[in-house]
Amino acid sequence: MGNKVAIFTEEQLEDYQDCTFFTRKEILRIHKRFREIGGPGVVPQTMTPHEASNLRLPLSCLEKIHELKENPFRERISEVFTQCRDPGHSADEGICFEEFLEMMSVFSDQAPRDLKVHYAFKIYDFDNDGVLGLNDLEQTCTQLVRGGLSSEEIDMICEKVIEESDIDSDGALSFLEFEHVVTRAADFLSTFHLRI
Repeated sequence: MGNKVAIFTEEQLEDYQDCTFFTRKEILRIHKRFREIGGPGVVPQTMTPHEASNLRLPLSCLEKIHELKENPFRERISEVFTQCRDPGHSADEGICFEEFLEMMSVFSDQAPRDLKVHYAFKIYDFDNDGVLGLNDLEQTCTQLVRGGLSSEEIDMICEKVIEESDIDSDGALSFLEFEHVVTRAADFLSTFHLRI
């Protein structure tokens, strides 16, 4: 009886369904997971619908999600999804349920490839300038190899990626160039997901 879960209004649940790829039941299950990763004492036992949708968990709580715990882009994913919903909040303030729900929706199996490509591009665009330049690619590669390659090897790989994928020869990958590369990667959809 003491474990009363926050109840969203019908309007909130309908809005969440309209804005995600989830059913009402899945949204409630995701909220339960959000509460669980917050841990005891972080998420109150009872909340108003407003409190339930605006409570912010520390980003360190995302490490409790198995797929993110080992993901080299965990911090960058957190930054991207906390920037998207509310520009008035910084990633330092944590992640609210609506941002968490959006992240889970994008990483769900139901999300279309185009949406996943859009967010992958945002995650790899470390300097947020709208293109993947050499520095973005070097940061991406460095995170992927986790010290397994020398800086010279990383430079060589990134220069080769630009050489082969930069159709307009401007020294960076636009979203369309990135999308063209990703559509040729057969395993992209199977690796860009989280379980609910």
